[in-house]
Amino acid sequence: MAKAKRMYGCTECGSTFPKWAGQCSECGAWNTLTETMVESGGAAAPTGRTGWAGQQAQIKTLAEVSVEEIPRFSTASGELDRVLGGGLVDGSVVLIGGDPGIGKSTILLQTLCNLATRMPALYVTGEESQQQVAMRARRLGLPQDQLRVMTETCIETIIATARLEKPKVMVIDSIQTIFTEQLQSAPGGVSQVRESAALLVRYAKQSGTAIFLVGHVTKEGALAGPRVLEHMVDTVLYFEGESDGRLRLLRAVKNRFGAVNELGVFGMTDKGLKEVSNPSAIFLTRAQEEVPGSVVMATWEGTRPMLVEVQALVDDSHLANPRRVTLGLDQNRLAMLLAVLHRHGGIPTHDQDVFLNVVGGVKVLETASDLALMAAVMSSLRNRPLPHDLLVFGEVGLSGEVRPVPSGQERLKEAAKHGFKRAIVPKGNAPKEAPPGLQIIAVTRLEQALDALFE
Repeated sequence: MAKAKRMYGCTECGSTFPKWAGQCSECGAWNTLTETMVESGGAAAPTGRTGWAGQQAQIKTLAEVSVEEIPRFSTASGELDRVLGGGLVDGSVVLIGGDPGIGKSTILLQTLCNLATRMPALYVTGEESQQQVAMRARRLGLPQDQLRVMTETCIETIIATARLEKPKVMVIDSIQTIFTEQLQSAPGGVSQVRESAALLVRYAKQSGTAIFLVGHVTKEGALAGPRVLEHMVDTVLYFEGESDGRLRLLRAVKNRFGAVNELGVFGMTDKGLKEVSNPSAIFLTRAQEEVPGSVVMATWEGTRPMLVEVQALVDDSHLANPRRVTLGLDQNRLAMLLAVLHRHGGIPTHDQDVFLNVVGGVKVLETASDLALMAAVMSSLRNRPLPHDLLVFGEVGLSGEVRPVPSGQERLKEAAKHGFKRAIVPKGNAPKEAPPGLQIIAVTRLEQALDALFE
């Protein structure tokens, strides 16, 4: 077997050096040399080592490749299965990130305790002791007889133990605490995280074990560590929500076995995370009386529509540059839509502070929120409340046109199911036959939509 040799590679240009230096002599970048491992012995040396996919190199035509349905098994959580694309795939590697205390370890402990009653499962923790894990399981009332728990941070020991235990599912909590003995750097460094994750991915593909990796996040909310970590794994999930709030949102941003941007909704209780099968009903808990600046829109998350409330507050500004603050929406898009509102609606807001919020902590990233955003701003500006049973969605262009959005029929059906009576939508989304009890107002211009709001 070829012997591994320590080298130092530049993260900017990729050059390698036998010794560490503060500056890369090739590209001139500072503090970019990180420790890495290379195989000595030349390209022809028989290493016997496979790639990340866990297989030796083979060449086939596409017609020869089997395209049978990928077998999945349920995690006993409908919302987690939805985010994963229908269930967990053998040999898949799932990376879960989120703020501290958001519920990453809780949902994985719940999942593994339930799976352990049906298949071998191993929970590897590098941040907590076995007693802490057991205390949490007892507090949540989870079955504890079958789940195997291990406290270890050396990746070679973890993989050797996994080969003996042969678990069907394994959790590594967390990847930032794991280290390999082949590197001298401290755990959590770029090279340690990269090499440890590579060994785990290779083991998962070879053995068919499904692995969950818990990842730390930076203060900006992105996954900490090298960017290659997200490329190596099959699925990347983000936990969202306020740590002191009740709702938790699990969003898929990468999934090789399902749709991306799928959303799972959970409620945090004293017995752990509980599934929210009908999130629209949770997000539509509104005040009894009609208030200005509030409107309901239908957003599309993955494979299902979801009704959320958008709130706006418009007030006189005493600053030279009025404030534009958004929570759950794109701040740059708000500035653009306010300019469209002035140009094509004749409504100036250059002397007004505008605050926008999506109730429940949901992040709305699609353009279907444009028309609802402008409706909430107009309602607050004129101090005129909109009806409780009104739904608004649609994209607004720079020339004032209202454009259709994907899956308009499903959004309208969701609104009708929750008792909405009127819907202002783009003309391209108007159905030939409206859902029972729902009046459809189709518009093509922003001016028409504003007239329909306050007629």
